[in-house]
Amino acid sequence: MKKITLTSLLFLLVFGSLFAQQEKGITGYNNWLDSWTDFQPNKANYEEPTQILSGNISENITLTKRNTYLLLGEVFVTDSTTLTIEPGTVILGDFKTKGSLIISNGSKIIAEGKPTDPIIFTSNRTDKKPGDWGGIFILGDAPINVFGKVASLNYGLNPSSTESISYGGDNIDSNSGVLDFIRIEYAGKKTKGFENFSGLTLAGVGLKTAISNVMVSYCEGHSFNVLGGEVNLTKTVSFRSNKNDYNFNNGTQCHIENALAVRSPYISSADGSRCMSATSYDLKENADTSKKQTFVNAENLTLVNISNDLKSDIKVGLVQEAIFIGPDVSFNIHKSVISGFKPAVIFDEGIEINSENLERIKITRSYFNNCKGNIFKKYASNNDDLESWYGSRAFDNVYSKGPDSETFIDSDNSRSPDFRLRINKIIASNDLFDDDDDE
Repeated sequence: MKKITLTSLLFLLVFGSLFAQQEKGITGYNNWLDSWTDFQPNKANYEEPTQILSGNISENITLTKRNTYLLLGEVFVTDSTTLTIEPGTVILGDFKTKGSLIISNGSKIIAEGKPTDPIIFTSNRTDKKPGDWGGIFILGDAPINVFGKVASLNYGLNPSSTESISYGGDNIDSNSGVLDFIRIEYAGKKTKGFENFSGLTLAGVGLKTAISNVMVSYCEGHSFNVLGGEVNLTKTVSFRSNKNDYNFNNGTQCHIENALAVRSPYISSADGSRCMSATSYDLKENADTSKKQTFVNAENLTLVNISNDLKSDIKVGLVQEAIFIGPDVSFNIHKSVISGFKPAVIFDEGIEINSENLERIKITRSYFNNCKGNIFKKYASNNDDLESWYGSRAFDNVYSKGPDSETFIDSDNSRSPDFRLRINKIIASNDLFDDDDDE
């Protein structure tokens, strides 16, 4: 009986330890990044295109694995059409014409890859670089916070009808299709007078649109750009984006869970980019304040900055905050890991630090590692009150200073990294920063 009791106790202790290791940050008893992601996409070679996609697609069509497709210019899926893509299909964005795919409001994309056979969108160049092609836009009729309920994409697109770039409405359950086990590589073309395209733009997308297991890597613009709508994002990855990894705006109501963002200080845009940027509008006078403003509910995120010499990179200004929160935004982040930033979170200077605003911004049970400052207000000379507020026991946040090799299970693996938290290896006394260092 004693043997059984001891064996059961040992099992519970081991099981409990495993669970504790994965409580914060991306979670799972197996590394869900295995098999379908690619952290070295420049080494992949694909067949020459056998089919060309161009102009408008206005009849249901299925893209098959046996073909390789070329996105030539701006390709619009219109007229309530469904574009279906088989697992393992490769779609190349044309470099010369900056190929892009736009799923218009009312149409759908059904792109369901498999863990061992993902769908791949990438550049058609042999020597691939960020911004080689455009990106993917998915538009729906879920609510946005602009006057008139409807807006148009403002990226210099040239559709045959303005309806093809319009989004927004009253349909919270808007269904624009499915993305599952997808890779989007080297997107984000530059535009004249407009922003860079994003890897994946979700504009007015609703709750019945399923977005999971999507990796955006080496994008010249934002990796994920969410404009309004009500969206759930699960198991998404942004790797070495030039702009924001996750950009939220225009009153989106987004739940994001089990997501990863890996930044590099040597790639990030010099004009400001973060793992997450949450704003409600670009100009307040253009926003309808009677509608819902941006709300982001984030759980089990891992946001990490990979640096060769973090202390030096911070000193010379290559590293900035992981999360930016704008005025009139509600933001919750829970059980997440933020590692290697200056600071971890920054509030816009327009946010007044009072009970009402602090109630809208909750940061709980999260793990801050190697951050030069944790929670600041932009341009504030003293952030002690904010640090004290979120550092209280009520929020249950944890602070540490340890190298990536002792923080994550296998972050140094260039082909198949594992960014799950390895709590039992953390050495809190391994100080990379002296609190008395000059800013």
